Amino acid sequence: MNRIYEMNNLSKRKAKDIDLKEIFLVIKRRLWLILILTIITTGASAYYSYLNNAPLYQSSSRIIIEANPENRNTLQVIIKDSIVLDKVVKELGLSQSVESLAGRITVASVDNSQVVSISVTDTDPNRAADIANTTAKIYKQEIPTIMDFNDVRLLSDAKVNPLPINQSQNKLILIGFIAGLVIGIGLVFLLDSLDDSLRSEREVEEMLGLPVLGRVPKMHKRNLKKKNITQIELEVGGETIGYK
Repeated sequence: MNRIYEMNNLSKRKAKDIDLKEIFLVIKRRLWLILILTIITTGASAYYSYLNNAPLYQSSSRIIIEANPENRNTLQVIIKDSIVLDKVVKELGLSQSVESLAGRITVASVDNSQVVSISVTDTDPNRAADIANTTAKIYKQEIPTIMDFNDVRLLSDAKVNPLPINQSQNKLILIGFIAGLVIGIGLVFLLDSLDDSLRSEREVEEMLGLPVLGRVPKMHKRNLKKKNITQIELEVGGETIGYK
């Protein structure tokens, strides 16, 4: 019972005596573990981001369709029709299908005006601008034949946008880096709390309630063989005593 009581008191004293220096020493003792976990989580985040979050770029060209709202809606639908996009694919030499291309084109009226925006999303910023401009050009050429409508004018060409519109990949990598640090530090403190070994003279004194008069330094068998040491040194009260 006395042993248990002493252990409980020791635990309470240790909890009270925890300071920044002890926290630093705990982290320093297993810093390698934190670094390994951080590298793993950061690398995994970067790999996942590379595979699943390819950057997407968007460019828009604008045309003017001089028609009433009802007719303009019909004219806008034709922009994404295969009659127009099939010629876009052939002119630019695209490897994708017309259906796939149509899924990456957005057509919308700007503020309910006669100005219509043709927006293209692609993994290549230059190709996105080329597709938007080519679509607007071919549409202007073909719409008189399709609908007998000639009041379409090109307003502005699409410009290359070098900035991706989707979430930055660096954000996911940063999350992985922070998660690795948090998990690593948490694991280090967990392992330290489970380690009941005595690592300092102060802990021995608290455990036994007696002052420590001496200690035996660490000795490595390999070093003893190399140096052919026949004397063991014992420190007592700050003085070194040789023993053969």
